[in-house]
Amino acid sequence: MGAKQYYKKRMQVVCDYIYAHLDDDLRVEDLSQIAHFSKYHFHRQFSLYMGQNVFKFIQQLRLKRAAYELVFQPEKRITDIAIDAKFEFPESFSRAFKKAFLQPPSEFRRQPDLQKLGLNFHKFDNRLESHMKVDVVHFETTKIALLKHRASPDRIMETVSIFREWRKATGLLPITKSRRFNIIYEDPTEVMPEDFRCDIATEVKSEVADNDYGVINGTLAGGRYAVVRHFGPYNNISRCLYFLYGEWLPDSGEELRDAPCFLQHHNHFPEVAEHELITDVYLPIV
Repeated sequence: MGAKQYYKKRMQVVCDYIYAHLDDDLRVEDLSQIAHFSKYHFHRQFSLYMGQNVFKFIQQLRLKRAAYELVFQPEKRITDIAIDAKFEFPESFSRAFKKAFLQPPSEFRRQPDLQKLGLNFHKFDNRLESHMKVDVVHFETTKIALLKHRASPDRIMETVSIFREWRKATGLLPITKSRRFNIIYEDPTEVMPEDFRCDIATEVKSEVADNDYGVINGTLAGGRYAVVRHFGPYNNISRCLYFLYGEWLPDSGEELRDAPCFLQHHNHFPEVAEHELITDVYLPIV
């Protein structure tokens, strides 16, 4: 590993630690030790690498979680959300949240700007990884209900929210009741935002009836797939895709099949912390 890659790895260790300890008292002294950097220089090094200082990075992660809780956990009190985000006073939480999302928390809960919850696919980290475990499996043909997303990746949470309402209406929540998938048709970095295509889907046992949500019947093709398991935030899933295409496939002797990649989600944010998310990435092979 070259010096530059080693440096990046140390920074990634710090970011992973922050994700895993978001509810802890995160001090610069402790984070600098985890990265094996001098505490006198760590703050500047982190800012140059991440484009923002470490305190801002931590606060943004906590505010992001708060935003998801406001939308997807309506039973949770705003005061409790503020406390979980490490704000001593609800007023300071409200000011910080409004600065980040341009709406106060109560208004965001009533009428959220879901585009601000977008997964930012175009910002995926495309670094190749060499330590991922790949399994070749046979996936059974699976009947699904799907909702098509044909818009910018930044707006995907709008589609997710509609699909979630349909699942709630049909009794297919929580996620443990049925498998949930995202079907990806192209690399979002290679197409115009308005041309991005993705399907939000869930496994079903019977045909989907006509509905006002736009959810239709579909099928996930059975066959052989190369699978990598991803742990952690969704915006790092590209590591798995780039690894499968750029590292594993050329050395595997396998050929790609004419079918799209898809993701299978085993849990969901904010029901679990971002570092606890588990997602399987499926690459179709002959």
